[in-house]
Amino acid sequence: MVMGDPRKPRKTWERPGHPWIKQRLIEEMELVGTYGLRNKRELWKAQTLLRRIRERARALLSLPPEVRAVKEKELIRKLYRMGLLESENATLDEVLGLTVSAILERRLQTIVYRKGLAKTIHQARQLIVHGHIAIAGRRIRSPGYLVSRDEENLIDYAPTSPFKLDPKKRELLLGISKPESGSEGG
Repeated sequence: MVMGDPRKPRKTWERPGHPWIKQRLIEEMELVGTYGLRNKRELWKAQTLLRRIRERARALLSLPPEVRAVKEKELIRKLYRMGLLESENATLDEVLGLTVSAILERRLQTIVYRKGLAKTIHQARQLIVHGHIAIAGRRIRSPGYLVSRDEENLIDYAPTSPFKLDPKKRELLLGISKPESGSEGG
């Protein structure tokens, strides 16, 4: 590489066009709180991904029918494998009807919380960043990792994590307390 060569832009997200629209700010804060995002940039990344998916779907609408059918199946199959669509027999209308919540639901942080591996969405983020969560035995330290449909059932604690090794320690660390049998009485 020679000095001065142009590089590809690293930014994979776009900011909103107008910064101070009250309704958008309220919706963004609700999503940030619900999904335990660190900042709005994580939300903007999901919105940009959704925007690109929808652009691709709209571009398919202008193609000739025989080409469109093939490319439509490819797009729908990909989105189904990503877990964004419920069935492989979905239509372009369903692709265009996707919301940013559908993408945020596929984040590793959200799935760890929904599976009950963490008590709160924020604790799920902490467990991932600290290396306690693995997919098929491979540690993933990125809370924003988009989990595919195939990987969803392979999410568990990392093999060397104290959460995996000792169930009693897990209860203490996660703050889950179970009543001991026979301790109440009379």
